[in-house]
Amino acid sequence: MDKIQGTATGTPDDERQSHQPLASAVKTALQLYFDDLEGHSPSYIYKMVMTEVERSMFESVMEYTGKNQSHAARVLGVSRSTLRKKLQVYDLE
Repeated sequence: MDKIQGTATGTPDDERQSHQPLASAVKTALQLYFDDLEGHSPSYIYKMVMTEVERSMFESVMEYTGKNQSHAARVLGVSRSTLRKKLQVYDLE
């Protein structure tokens, strides 16, 4: 089963939710971002977060798979076509 989802260990849902380092990192980063605004209004937060997280995810998976796109697509659960498009968008080819 998928180690990221915690299903391999049979960890109960409530315990899994308390061990979410990615969610915690995003929350902390957003808190710092809001603190740094100094009264200015935030905008396009969704796009900013998704772009930064998605790029890092594709970068990490490509490194993990030794840049094997077929393997990376399987790991990500996306088609090879989608993977190639995202690699182009983030200049990770």
